[in-house]
Amino acid sequence: MAGHSKWANIQHRKGRVDAARGKQWSKLSKAIIVAAKGGGGDPAGNIRLRKAIDDAKAVSMPKDNIERAIKRGTGELGGDAVEEVLYEGYGPGGVAVMCLALTDNRNRTAPELRTMFGKHGGELGKTGCVSYLFERKGLFLFAAGTDEDHVTEVALENGAEDVETDDEGQIQVTCAPDNHDALSDAFEKAELQPEVNEVTQIASTNVDVDKTVSGQMMSLLEALDDHDDIQTVSTNANFTDE
Repeated sequence: MAGHSKWANIQHRKGRVDAARGKQWSKLSKAIIVAAKGGGGDPAGNIRLRKAIDDAKAVSMPKDNIERAIKRGTGELGGDAVEEVLYEGYGPGGVAVMCLALTDNRNRTAPELRTMFGKHGGELGKTGCVSYLFERKGLFLFAAGTDEDHVTEVALENGAEDVETDDEGQIQVTCAPDNHDALSDAFEKAELQPEVNEVTQIASTNVDVDKTVSGQMMSLLEALDDHDDIQTVSTNANFTDE
């Protein structure tokens, strides 16, 4: 299936998040700061902020931490500005890797990622080196057993571009980035809870990797997932069942 690597990458990332909840507070604080900065500090009128707060509560982030992050985003509290930066590079075997970071210090983040890529057989590249291989999309992933007809109906009525179901019954919905918040709100109102809900980079085509490269690539993905500044990671590597 063409989307096989997407499922593998998503499940890999979700597993890493579940296994390291305590490390997520820094990442989620930055997500809250950026969301509040872009859309205001009221979650009722800022769906991105509402989602970031929900994600923070899901990993038991203290209420005080959440409130401080919101105030930093709205400018009520001081602190270094947090910005979104997209880093591009090559993993082992030359596969493409895209990383979305939220950082308050580019001069720290870039060298750290460069070292990380090199350590795992890859190379951090220049802006534009692999981005042409990806499309920015809103992405939702629903667990197997979710009512497929209900998901499809809500998705198509609210601007989704595509709905796919894999052999195990997991449902993936994609949409234009600008429509992500509206579709997220529609799923919420329909009481449909996706396991993954984000705007990310999805590979247009995938590249099969052998067992040796797969192991190196997984190590790189795990290292990137653990970095405090990295929010999402995408690759065009196709991990085979073997």
